[in-house]
Amino acid sequence: MSSTGSNKGGAPARARLRRRTPAPDAVQGARSSPQPMLRRRKEAPLTPPTAEAAAYSAPTVRGRPAAPFPGSSAPHAQRFGEHTQGSLLDVVKVAIGILDTAGRVVLWSPAAEQLLGWPSELLVGRRIDELIGSETLVGQIRTAIQDTLRNGSWHGLTELHHREGPLVAVEARISMLVDGDGTPFLQVALAEAATLQAVERDLAVRDALFEQSPLGIAVLDTELRYTAVNRTLAEMNGLPAEDHVGRTTGETLPERAADEITAIQRQVLATGEPVIDVTLASPSTARSGFRSISYSRMTDRAGKVLGISGTVMDVTDRYRAIAKVEHARRRLSLLNEFGSRVGDLLDATRIAQELAGAVVPRLADFAAVILLQAVAHGDDLPRHGHDRRTSLLQLGVASVQDGAEVEVMLRRGARITFAEDSSFGRVLRTGVPELLSGPAELSDLTYPGDPKVQAAHELGVHSRLVVPLRARGIVIGLLVVSRSGYREGFDRDDLAFTVELADRAGSSLDNARLYARERTAALTLQRTLLPQQVPQPHGVEVAYRYVPGSSGTEVGGDWFDVIPLPGDRTALVVGDVMGHGLRAAATMGRLRTAVRTLAGLDLEPEILLRHVHELADDLAQGPDEALLATCVYVVFDPATRKLIATKAGHIPPVLIVPKEPVEEASRIGSALTGGVGQILDLPSGAPLGVGGVPFESIELEIPEGSLLALCTDGLVESRDKDLDVGLGRLLTVLEQPHASIQQACEAVLETMEQGREPDDVALLLARLGRGQSGIPTAGWTLPAEPTAVSRARRLVRGTLAEWEVERLTDTAELLVSELVTNSVRYASAPIGVRLNLGDTLLVEISDPLPDPPRERHAAEADEGGRGLELVRRLALRWGTRAEGMGKVVWFELSVDGVEPDGSLPDDHLV
Repeated sequence: MSSTGSNKGGAPARARLRRRTPAPDAVQGARSSPQPMLRRRKEAPLTPPTAEAAAYSAPTVRGRPAAPFPGSSAPHAQRFGEHTQGSLLDVVKVAIGILDTAGRVVLWSPAAEQLLGWPSELLVGRRIDELIGSETLVGQIRTAIQDTLRNGSWHGLTELHHREGPLVAVEARISMLVDGDGTPFLQVALAEAATLQAVERDLAVRDALFEQSPLGIAVLDTELRYTAVNRTLAEMNGLPAEDHVGRTTGETLPERAADEITAIQRQVLATGEPVIDVTLASPSTARSGFRSISYSRMTDRAGKVLGISGTVMDVTDRYRAIAKVEHARRRLSLLNEFGSRVGDLLDATRIAQELAGAVVPRLADFAAVILLQAVAHGDDLPRHGHDRRTSLLQLGVASVQDGAEVEVMLRRGARITFAEDSSFGRVLRTGVPELLSGPAELSDLTYPGDPKVQAAHELGVHSRLVVPLRARGIVIGLLVVSRSGYREGFDRDDLAFTVELADRAGSSLDNARLYARERTAALTLQRTLLPQQVPQPHGVEVAYRYVPGSSGTEVGGDWFDVIPLPGDRTALVVGDVMGHGLRAAATMGRLRTAVRTLAGLDLEPEILLRHVHELADDLAQGPDEALLATCVYVVFDPATRKLIATKAGHIPPVLIVPKEPVEEASRIGSALTGGVGQILDLPSGAPLGVGGVPFESIELEIPEGSLLALCTDGLVESRDKDLDVGLGRLLTVLEQPHASIQQACEAVLETMEQGREPDDVALLLARLGRGQSGIPTAGWTLPAEPTAVSRARRLVRGTLAEWEVERLTDTAELLVSELVTNSVRYASAPIGVRLNLGDTLLVEISDPLPDPPRERHAAEADEGGRGLELVRRLALRWGTRAEGMGKVVWFELSVDGVEPDGSLPDDHLV
């Protein structure tokens, strides 16, 4: 082929046309020539990359190699001869033409035919000028050809005529080729300018996003090897970008973090389902914290899987902010939960236990709530400062584990002693909380050598808070919380939260103290105003129960009384002052005194109530509050078995009549045989203080051995049931046989409704008959006060002298004194003392405490603990038995002078 070419580019000319290097595709011809041609500017010739070049020919600064990583078999690296679809060449079509130096077309590719519409059959052998519609452009093309022949290459923008007429803007690159004979040719590469500009813009956007994004970005192939990472991700992983390329996540990150991320990558690659915003802990590399990762699968335009792409965002600040908010929310929830749990509690011990349980394990591993004894017992707060003599009780404890060391450190009820310069002493004295962390600080908790401190050390306690419990500006106790093991130590935020919790608890504890003090005062007043001794008159066996209300200090005005009347008659009274509190209790006392005083005048029942009503204004709780009370008053004459009853708006009495006359049924102390019950239909009468309705009474003849029951409305009323239901339940219980009248009282109390109003209950049972003929019996009810002991001795001594068995006096007095002392010490309600002289002297001491006494052996230096031992040695027999909710301790003394060991006393020896 000559330099001028031949018509249509004959076969010889085309055979001579070859490049200096083996003929690759357009891009490889432009970028891989061992001797690059001269260019006007430094940019490479405009030839679209192949699929392989698109994947691996980016600058290495992005972490991608110029050639495939050894051993890589990426899906986009096609094998020779394999047909590709959907590659970048389908988007940017590159037209190739070969010209001779005169500008005639030698070769014309199919892509050029598609771009400009001119088939090669029409164009080969013709000048390229025919495709240019402007003389100006023709001149520029000729100049470009000359530049190419002179410099080796040229590129620029131009317009060419489409066969159908319109101009097509193209970007042209001209390169000079020389065949083996030295003949020059011109290779013209044409691409549509608009398409190239769009690709350039997309690549610029991609580069900007990839390199300037604050997110870490990674591209991985189908073997999950990195092909590209940006600078942000490289900094996150603490590894240069080039060290990522060709490696997997497992080869660039620590094992634990890599395993979790690799599992997510495999899932996305296999399923195609993207994973969005998964938060993971950062691996222990250059940055620590938390990361949000997202992965999605990449496919080419033909749908072939190319790999996956991922973004990584440092969310440490966000995660910590969320964690901080959640931490605050949990603590606020703890405060609210604790407040709701103790809001209605009025018991300091229960509040202390709730406080300890609230902080374990959410805040601490061990907790102790230590209170002043005055707070625990409802006494007044001390007015002086705290010192080592301050009495402290450990009332609330909680821990995450059990064991001997825990029992030593957190024994409930333990008395706490401390040195004034210890942590306890400083916090009690100053009210300033302390955070203890070092060994020296932890050892300085109470006093040197404290076993509790040693136990805490053995449990691994390494951090402790000692926080004051305050009320009214006074430290009333301590909250001590500890952490052990691998748990993180306390910080200032923990201290501030614990102080807030302790302040709330301090208010609740002080309220409980005030309630306890007021309730104690109210109950003391009420017990003082109730009968101190309930007589057992001739022909009547009496049993009673009084149950205080359960609503804090709101004791009621219920009362009962047994009043001996002239002629061996007995008056039985039960009443209820409306209202609660100290004023109601005081009014009850005045009303009971008035009734008892008027009863001594031997007035008729209805007249007595009328006189009490007339005193209503004087007995009222205050000048602006009228007296409103109910009362039932019954008088029984055992000689005639006549019963006269009247009431003032009160619950009607209940009478149980034996089914058959039985002699044993009337004996005092014998079992109740049951019978047929009825509610006595008395004229209702108006409550005392109301007036307008006259009081009337009825008179009945009562069969011997009948049981009369008087009670207040707290026994039979409930929120959701009628009064008749409660009275019917009372009848049902009393109609049954019982071992004793005391047992009948307990049976009645056991049937009280659980949902009843928290009102006082007064119950008075009386068996009406002749009593125990010929057998002396005596009984008293004594208050649970220290004076009850001396009073019991006097009563026993006097009774035994009256029965002419004075030689039993010393022993009986001693044993009664010991048992009554025990009851006074541990019981909080009246104590019963009963003597029964038969074949033996039977002495019974009853109290409402259910726990039986336990005999123990006192040491020589002990001042107490010998009471039951004396009973065992001096009594003929002794024992205990349960009676309802309380107990009875009994013993027998021999009347004929036989000692417990069977011998005669010393005064019987000759």
